[in-house]
Amino acid sequence: MERRLEEKQEALEQILREIGGCVIGFSGGVDSTLLFAMAAGVLGDRALAVTATSETYPERELHEAESLAAHLGGRHRVIISEELDIPGFTQNPVDRCYHCKMELFGKLKAIADVEGISAVLDGSNLDDRSDYRPGRQALRELGVRSPLEEAGFTKEDIRALSKELGLPTWNKPAFACLSSRFPYGTEITRDKISQVGRAEESLRELGLRILRVRHHGDVARIELGEDEFSQVVNSLRNEVVARVKATGYAYVALDLQGYRTGAMNEVLEVAA
Repeated sequence: MERRLEEKQEALEQILREIGGCVIGFSGGVDSTLLFAMAAGVLGDRALAVTATSETYPERELHEAESLAAHLGGRHRVIISEELDIPGFTQNPVDRCYHCKMELFGKLKAIADVEGISAVLDGSNLDDRSDYRPGRQALRELGVRSPLEEAGFTKEDIRALSKELGLPTWNKPAFACLSSRFPYGTEITRDKISQVGRAEESLRELGLRILRVRHHGDVARIELGEDEFSQVVNSLRNEVVARVKATGYAYVALDLQGYRTGAMNEVLEVAA
């Protein structure tokens, strides 16, 4: 396993050397942090990480991204992304992520042009192929490259190498923008985004790390990791209910399946 991981690291470094310079979509998550760390090590100032902040991206995540970039020592820039102003986005169609990625990476390509850099990169990996991700089509259309995927990295590989390199994100829970908390076809508004964000932040204040608050009108459906599930059931149930209701939900439901990525895509599988 160690040798296999070492080979993938060498392949990634070679890809980055061949690219020569890049603008990276940097969220501060485990994938983009590893990619930025490797690119900064190989390319130095020819690697620029760009974080897009918006109403769908919690302020806490922005602060973490800024702190990580400073820790890594690479070039970093913050821009404004305006997903909620994209025509059709707020109607939350099944290809919502396509429109979002077109907005974001279109801006990154413009930055790359100004910087005189030819390559725009994202942190997709091999495991991303297994879920419904319409945003990948946008990346293909824009010519965005995914070096972690090209080098054969899985999510497990990324966490393992991140730990080996001493990156603080090696065990960071996955995060997706707050728009992913809404069933397809449910209108996304600034008020609803704010409500979901406040509910999740309130639960994180209790020490819960792996969680999602899914918005179903008056109902908040909470997905939790295994450890978090036990905590809530055994000792935090009343506090969780009170905190979530305080954000405006009438009912609080605990999903017995727990947290899983792409939960909102399960209805698509049923429909198919």
